[in-house]
Amino acid sequence: MPSIVYFTKAITPESLNRIFDALGVTLQGKVGVKISTGEPGGHNYLHPQLIGSLVNRLNGTIIECCTAYGGQRQDPKLHWKAIEDHGFRAMAPCDIMDEFGEMELPVQNGFHLDKDIVGQHFANYDSVLVLSHFKGHLMGGFGGALKNISIGIASTCGKAYIHSAGRMTDPQALWDNLPEQDDFLESMADACQAVIACKGAENLAYINVANRLSVDCDCDSHPAEPEMADLGVFASTDPVALDQACYDAVVHANDPGKAALIERMNSRHGIHTVEAAARHGLGDREYPLIALD
Repeated sequence: MPSIVYFTKAITPESLNRIFDALGVTLQGKVGVKISTGEPGGHNYLHPQLIGSLVNRLNGTIIECCTAYGGQRQDPKLHWKAIEDHGFRAMAPCDIMDEFGEMELPVQNGFHLDKDIVGQHFANYDSVLVLSHFKGHLMGGFGGALKNISIGIASTCGKAYIHSAGRMTDPQALWDNLPEQDDFLESMADACQAVIACKGAENLAYINVANRLSVDCDCDSHPAEPEMADLGVFASTDPVALDQACYDAVVHANDPGKAALIERMNSRHGIHTVEAAARHGLGDREYPLIALD
Protein backbone atom coordinates (compact mmCIF):
# COMPACT_ATOMS: atom_id res chain seq x y z
CA MET A 1 0.00 0.00 0.00
CA PRO A 2 1.50 3.38 -0.97
CA SER A 3 2.42 5.90 1.69
CA ILE A 4 -0.19 8.63 2.09
CA VAL A 5 0.77 12.27 2.49
CA TYR A 6 -1.89 14.56 3.92
CA PHE A 7 -1.98 18.26 3.12
CA THR A 8 -3.75 21.40 4.23
CA LYS A 9 -3.19 24.97 3.09
CA ALA A 10 -4.10 26.26 6.53
CA ILE A 11 -1.17 26.92 8.85
CA THR A 12 -2.83 27.23 12.24
CA PRO A 13 -2.83 25.40 15.58
CA GLU A 14 -6.15 23.85 14.56
CA SER A 15 -4.78 22.58 11.25
CA LEU A 16 -1.81 20.95 12.97
CA ASN A 17 -4.17 19.04 15.24
CA ARG A 18 -6.40 18.11 12.32
CA ILE A 19 -3.58 16.81 10.15
CA PHE A 20 -2.16 14.80 13.04
CA ASP A 21 -5.59 13.22 13.53
CA ALA A 22 -5.66 12.31 9.83
CA LEU A 23 -2.55 10.16 10.35
CA GLY A 24 -4.55 7.86 12.60
CA VAL A 25 -1.60 7.11 14.87
CA THR A 26 -1.27 6.97 18.64
CA LEU A 27 2.13 7.93 19.99
CA GLN A 28 2.67 5.73 23.01
CA GLY A 29 4.47 6.34 26.28
CA LYS A 30 6.73 9.33 26.74
CA VAL A 31 6.50 11.47 23.60
CA GLY A 32 9.35 13.60 22.29
CA VAL A 33 8.55 16.36 19.82
CA LYS A 34 11.63 17.02 17.71
CA ILE A 35 11.79 20.60 16.45
CA SER A 36 14.48 23.14 15.72
CA THR A 37 14.43 25.73 18.47
CA GLY A 38 16.08 28.24 16.11
CA GLU A 39 19.38 30.08 16.23
CA PRO A 40 19.15 33.44 18.05
CA GLY A 41 18.67 36.20 15.49
CA GLY A 42 16.62 33.99 13.19
CA HIS A 43 12.84 34.12 13.17
CA ASN A 44 11.60 31.41 10.79
CA TYR A 45 11.48 28.54 13.29
CA LEU A 46 8.10 27.07 14.23
CA HIS A 47 6.80 29.34 16.96
CA PRO A 48 5.17 28.15 20.20
CA GLN A 49 1.92 29.91 19.30
CA LEU A 50 1.60 27.60 16.28
CA ILE A 51 2.74 24.27 17.70
CA GLY A 52 1.88 24.56 21.40
CA SER A 53 -1.65 23.15 21.19
CA LEU A 54 -0.52 19.92 19.53
CA VAL A 55 2.57 19.53 21.72
CA ASN A 56 0.53 19.93 24.90
CA ARG A 57 -2.21 17.61 23.66
CA LEU A 58 0.41 14.88 23.28
CA ASN A 59 1.94 15.69 26.67
CA GLY A 60 5.07 16.08 24.57
CA THR A 61 8.54 17.18 25.55
CA ILE A 62 10.41 19.42 23.11
CA ILE A 63 13.65 17.57 22.26
CA GLU A 64 16.75 19.07 20.69
CA CYS A 65 20.52 18.58 20.50
CA CYS A 66 23.37 21.06 20.39
CA THR A 67 24.83 22.23 17.09
CA ALA A 68 28.28 21.66 15.60
CA TYR A 69 28.84 24.94 13.78
CA GLY A 70 29.87 27.25 16.61
CA GLY A 71 26.66 29.25 16.98
CA GLN A 72 25.14 30.00 20.36
CA ARG A 73 23.35 26.66 20.46
CA GLN A 74 26.58 24.66 20.52
CA ASP A 75 26.93 25.58 24.21
CA PRO A 76 24.12 24.01 26.29
CA LYS A 77 23.87 27.06 28.56
CA LEU A 78 23.38 29.40 25.61
CA HIS A 79 21.12 26.85 23.93
CA TRP A 80 18.87 26.87 26.99
CA LYS A 81 18.74 30.66 26.78
CA ALA A 82 17.62 30.45 23.13
CA ILE A 83 14.97 27.89 24.06
CA GLU A 84 13.70 30.18 26.80
CA ASP A 85 13.91 33.39 24.74
CA HIS A 86 11.99 31.76 21.88
CA GLY A 87 9.18 30.78 24.24
CA PHE A 88 9.50 27.00 24.19
CA ARG A 89 10.34 26.51 27.86
CA ALA A 90 7.15 28.32 28.89
CA MET A 91 5.12 26.19 26.45
CA ALA A 92 6.21 22.64 27.37
CA PRO A 93 8.97 20.59 29.03
CA CYS A 94 12.21 20.80 27.02
CA ASP A 95 15.24 18.54 26.82
CA ILE A 96 18.64 19.16 25.23
CA MET A 97 19.29 15.48 24.76
CA ASP A 98 23.09 15.64 24.54
CA GLU A 99 23.58 18.10 27.44
CA PHE A 100 24.97 15.37 29.70
CA GLY A 101 26.22 12.80 27.20
CA GLU A 102 25.63 10.88 24.02
CA MET A 103 24.91 7.34 22.88
CA GLU A 104 25.58 5.31 19.75
CA LEU A 105 22.96 3.69 17.54
CA PRO A 106 24.06 1.02 15.05
CA VAL A 107 23.68 1.64 11.33
CA GLN A 108 22.88 -1.48 9.33
CA ASN A 109 24.47 -1.67 5.86
CA GLY A 110 25.19 2.05 5.79
CA PHE A 111 26.46 3.90 2.75
CA HIS A 112 29.22 5.47 4.88
CA LEU A 113 28.36 5.27 8.58
CA ASP A 114 28.61 2.30 10.92
CA LYS A 115 26.89 4.20 13.74
CA ASP A 116 24.88 7.29 14.55
CA ILE A 117 25.82 9.34 17.63
CA VAL A 118 22.78 10.91 19.27
CA GLY A 119 21.89 12.67 22.49
CA GLN A 120 21.92 10.32 25.46
CA HIS A 121 18.41 11.30 26.51
CA PHE A 122 16.98 10.00 23.23
CA ALA A 123 16.71 6.69 25.07
CA ASN A 124 14.13 8.24 27.41
CA TYR A 125 11.44 8.59 24.74
CA ASP A 126 9.09 5.86 23.59
CA SER A 127 7.78 7.69 20.54
CA VAL A 128 8.55 10.85 18.59
CA LEU A 129 6.61 13.43 16.62
CA VAL A 130 9.06 14.85 14.10
CA LEU A 131 7.74 18.38 13.65
CA SER A 132 9.83 20.09 11.00
CA HIS A 133 9.96 23.49 9.34
CA PHE A 134 10.46 22.71 5.66
CA LYS A 135 12.83 25.26 4.08
CA GLY A 136 16.12 25.54 2.24
CA HIS A 137 19.49 24.69 3.70
CA LEU A 138 22.98 25.92 2.88
CA MET A 139 24.54 22.45 2.89
CA GLY A 140 21.69 19.95 2.55
CA GLY A 141 19.71 21.85 -0.09
CA PHE A 142 16.59 21.63 2.01
CA GLY A 143 15.61 20.57 5.49
CA GLY A 144 12.55 18.52 6.33
CA ALA A 145 11.75 15.33 8.22
CA LEU A 146 14.86 13.39 7.16
CA LYS A 147 17.25 16.15 8.19
CA ASN A 148 15.38 16.59 11.48
CA ILE A 149 15.90 12.96 12.52
CA SER A 150 19.48 12.72 11.26
CA ILE A 151 21.36 15.95 11.90
CA GLY A 152 18.69 17.10 14.35
CA ILE A 153 18.83 14.15 16.74
CA ALA A 154 22.62 13.75 16.44
CA SER A 155 24.78 15.15 19.22
CA THR A 156 27.44 17.75 18.45
CA CYS A 157 29.95 14.97 17.76
CA GLY A 158 27.28 13.04 15.87
CA LYS A 159 26.62 16.01 13.61
CA ALA A 160 30.31 16.17 12.79
CA TYR A 161 30.30 12.42 12.11
CA ILE A 162 27.41 12.76 9.64
CA HIS A 163 28.79 15.87 7.95
CA SER A 164 32.17 14.18 7.49
CA ALA A 165 30.61 10.93 6.19
CA GLY A 166 32.04 9.03 9.15
CA ARG A 167 35.55 10.43 9.08
CA MET A 168 35.62 12.41 12.32
CA THR A 169 33.68 13.49 15.38
CA ASP A 170 35.61 16.71 16.06
CA PRO A 171 33.49 19.70 14.99
CA GLN A 172 36.55 21.97 15.11
CA ALA A 173 38.29 20.04 12.32
CA LEU A 174 35.17 19.30 10.33
CA TRP A 175 34.79 22.31 8.08
CA ASP A 176 38.21 21.96 6.45
CA ASN A 177 37.63 18.26 5.71
CA LEU A 178 34.20 18.00 4.13
CA PRO A 179 33.49 14.98 1.93
CA GLU A 180 31.82 14.81 -1.47
CA GLN A 181 28.32 16.25 -1.28
CA ASP A 182 26.50 13.01 -2.06
CA ASP A 183 28.52 11.23 0.65
CA PHE A 184 27.18 13.74 3.19
CA LEU A 185 23.61 13.36 1.95
CA GLU A 186 23.87 9.57 2.05
CA SER A 187 25.26 9.80 5.58
CA MET A 188 22.13 11.67 6.64
CA ALA A 189 20.11 8.75 5.26
CA ASP A 190 22.34 6.35 7.25
CA ALA A 191 21.57 8.28 10.43
CA CYS A 192 17.85 8.22 9.65
CA GLN A 193 18.01 4.44 9.32
CA ALA A 194 19.56 4.16 12.77
CA VAL A 195 16.98 6.42 14.44
CA ILE A 196 13.98 4.68 12.86
CA ALA A 197 15.37 1.24 13.72
CA CYS A 198 15.93 2.36 17.30
CA LYS A 199 12.36 3.51 17.96
CA GLY A 200 10.46 1.43 15.40
CA ALA A 201 8.72 3.03 12.43
CA GLU A 202 5.34 2.64 14.16
CA ASN A 203 6.50 4.95 16.94
CA LEU A 204 7.33 7.93 14.75
CA ALA A 205 5.06 10.39 12.95
CA TYR A 206 6.07 13.31 10.76
CA ILE A 207 4.68 16.77 10.07
CA ASN A 208 6.37 19.33 7.79
CA VAL A 209 5.23 22.95 7.97
CA ALA A 210 6.08 24.64 4.66
CA ASN A 211 5.97 28.29 5.65
CA ARG A 212 8.55 31.07 5.70
CA LEU A 213 10.24 29.29 2.80
CA SER A 214 13.66 30.86 3.05
CA VAL A 215 16.61 29.36 1.20
CA ASP A 216 18.33 29.27 4.59
CA CYS A 217 17.91 26.98 7.59
CA ASP A 218 16.63 27.93 11.04
CA CYS A 219 20.22 27.35 12.19
CA ASP A 220 21.14 30.59 10.35
CA SER A 221 21.04 33.65 12.57
CA HIS A 222 20.47 35.90 9.56
CA PRO A 223 18.37 33.91 7.07
CA ALA A 224 17.36 35.32 3.72
CA GLU A 225 13.78 36.51 3.50
CA PRO A 226 11.46 34.08 1.69
CA GLU A 227 10.80 34.85 -1.97
CA MET A 228 7.81 32.53 -2.35
CA ALA A 229 4.51 32.25 -0.52
CA ASP A 230 3.72 29.73 2.19
CA LEU A 231 2.48 26.35 0.93
CA GLY A 232 0.81 24.72 3.94
CA VAL A 233 1.21 21.72 6.22
CA PHE A 234 2.10 18.19 5.09
CA ALA A 235 2.04 15.02 7.22
CA SER A 236 2.77 11.33 6.83
CA THR A 237 3.97 8.25 8.66
CA ASP A 238 6.59 7.97 5.89
CA PRO A 239 9.42 10.56 6.03
CA VAL A 240 10.59 9.74 2.50
CA ALA A 241 7.18 10.37 0.96
CA LEU A 242 6.74 13.48 3.09
CA ASP A 243 9.99 15.17 2.07
CA GLN A 244 9.43 14.15 -1.56
CA ALA A 245 5.94 15.70 -1.46
CA CYS A 246 7.27 18.97 -0.05
CA TYR A 247 10.04 19.11 -2.65
CA ASP A 248 7.49 18.44 -5.39
CA ALA A 249 5.15 21.10 -4.01
CA VAL A 250 7.88 23.72 -4.27
CA VAL A 251 8.87 22.66 -7.79
CA HIS A 252 5.29 22.67 -9.06
CA ALA A 253 4.10 25.79 -7.20
CA ASN A 254 2.53 28.50 -9.34
CA ASP A 255 4.82 31.09 -7.83
CA PRO A 256 7.68 32.86 -9.62
CA GLY A 257 9.37 33.36 -6.27
CA LYS A 258 10.13 29.64 -6.09
CA ALA A 259 13.23 29.99 -8.30
CA ALA A 260 15.64 30.81 -5.46
CA LEU A 261 14.54 27.87 -3.32
CA ILE A 262 14.63 25.46 -6.26
CA GLU A 263 18.16 26.64 -7.08
CA ARG A 264 19.23 26.09 -3.48
CA MET A 265 17.69 22.60 -3.35
CA ASN A 266 19.01 21.44 -6.71
CA SER A 267 22.47 23.02 -6.54
CA ARG A 268 23.11 20.93 -3.41
CA HIS A 269 21.45 17.83 -4.93
CA GLY A 270 19.12 17.89 -1.92
CA ILE A 271 16.75 15.26 -3.30
CA HIS A 272 19.55 12.71 -3.01
CA THR A 273 18.90 12.40 0.72
CA VAL A 274 15.39 11.25 -0.17
CA GLU A 275 16.77 8.88 -2.81
CA ALA A 276 19.26 7.39 -0.35
CA ALA A 277 16.65 7.01 2.40
CA ALA A 278 14.39 5.17 -0.07
CA ARG A 279 17.27 2.84 -0.93
CA HIS A 280 17.55 2.08 2.79
CA GLY A 281 13.89 1.03 2.72
CA LEU A 282 12.78 3.90 4.96
CA GLY A 283 9.86 4.85 2.75
CA ASP A 284 8.40 5.30 -0.70
CA ARG A 285 8.97 8.20 -3.09
CA GLU A 286 5.59 7.54 -4.73
CA TYR A 287 2.64 8.81 -2.73
CA PRO A 288 -0.99 9.86 -3.00
CA LEU A 289 -1.55 13.39 -1.75
CA ILE A 290 -4.81 13.79 0.16
CA ALA A 291 -5.97 17.37 0.74
CA LEU A 292 -7.95 18.02 3.92
CA ASP A 293 -9.28 21.41 2.81
